[in-house]
Amino acid sequence: MILEEGKRVLEIESAAISELIAKMGDQFVEAVMLCHACRGRVVVIGMGKSGLIGKKISATMASTGTPAFFLHPAEGVHGDLGMISKDDVVVTISNSGETEEILRILPSIKRLGLKLITLTGNTKSTLAKMSDVVLDVGVRKEACPLGLAPTASTTATLAMGDALAVALLQEKGFRKEDFASFHPGGTLGRTILLKVEDVMHVGEAVPKVLEQTPMREVVLEMTAKKFGMTTVLSENGVLLGIVTDGDLRRLIRRVDHGHEDLFSLPVKEVMNHNPKIISREVLATQAVHLMESHSITSLVVVRKGGYVDGIIHLHDLLKSGVV
Repeated sequence: MILEEGKRVLEIESAAISELIAKMGDQFVEAVMLCHACRGRVVVIGMGKSGLIGKKISATMASTGTPAFFLHPAEGVHGDLGMISKDDVVVTISNSGETEEILRILPSIKRLGLKLITLTGNTKSTLAKMSDVVLDVGVRKEACPLGLAPTASTTATLAMGDALAVALLQEKGFRKEDFASFHPGGTLGRTILLKVEDVMHVGEAVPKVLEQTPMREVVLEMTAKKFGMTTVLSENGVLLGIVTDGDLRRLIRRVDHGHEDLFSLPVKEVMNHNPKIISREVLATQAVHLMESHSITSLVVVRKGGYVDGIIHLHDLLKSGVV
């Protein structure tokens, strides 16, 4: 019984959303264009459950390039209407279209000469008649078996708000990079905006030896800097190669078979002459991809001319939240 009831609710609400498609037309296009042309902010107003949906719609718009905020109508009549400017566009939400608190502030909105978009389930209501654009979000029935609690109607309204916000961001040419700039603390922001230079190690933290350095000193440098590798540089600081823990293990196998003394060898005879490198301006996500592709944990950051700028390690990317 419980499972069947849950399925019944989802069927009613999914049907309510599907039925919105046939209702979308010129009014929807006009609503998008009014918001797009807005020189101020989109002010979303709703009472009760409609107010909660309004908060979500305004938050979605604000995070996708359209300045927007939610205004509680009851607070509006007690001074908060001062938050609205003549350059704003107002979006009201009322299933009945007769919400008293909203109707009370309409004269003030009209006096400012603001464009009014309404999402309502009653297109013949007082609110609808006073609006410039009406988006019909009416549903055949609520999912609530008593027909009292807003359920399908609020779901339909939320879906229409999402459709409005997404169509608007498309019209604005809003990009993934723009979205990230509004979410610098989130995973997406870190993924899109973080560059190699933001997390790389520089200066004395970078392990480095010259090409004639004996392996004894190379091992000490690798141990001290704790990257499991070291860069090998020419006298003028140009990258010639790297030595990793893997190179050391392979060298030990050579020594075990009776070859050269490990510690007396110059590093140039051991190093990898073609290390994987990256530039500081590259996105950190690309560094992750390069490491994964070649099964390595460190990259040398190199600028024009082959000069070393720093080192980036997989652990740094893990700490930054990119991985």
